[in-house]
Amino acid sequence: MPLRKDQDPPLRGVRANIVQSIRAFRVQDLQDAAVALGHHFLYANLAHAQTKQDVLDLIAQQFTFPPHFGKNFDALYDCMTDPLHKSGPQPGFVVVLEQIPATAKFDKEAREQLLDIFRDAADYWGDRKIAFRCFYSFL
Repeated sequence: MPLRKDQDPPLRGVRANIVQSIRAFRVQDLQDAAVALGHHFLYANLAHAQTKQDVLDLIAQQFTFPPHFGKNFDALYDCMTDPLHKSGPQPGFVVVLEQIPATAKFDKEAREQLLDIFRDAADYWGDRKIAFRCFYSFL
């Protein structure tokens, strides 16, 4: 739905290149904001993941990565940056990683590594003056 002139712009007050907790945002509101801004909306629900491989598989599936995706953190970074950059001008990104697992096989360190990849991607796009906002929640 288009914004009326008297409405606040979507994501007002949220930095253009950031990885942050989803907090008060609802997924549907973030998707609507992406549409209103003309940005890509990438969503992954990771509630059923138990391991790093599960997390990477679900992200690859839900973000529709190419079949040759290497299914490791380096390949995830590559898919979030360079091929997209080479495919032409990018309008911006709103990414949601919902219910990142907290399991013995996907511990705090693994969660931080995952979020670091998205922080690095935010920096990559920020250097190119393209908005990349990533919102996450933990299971």
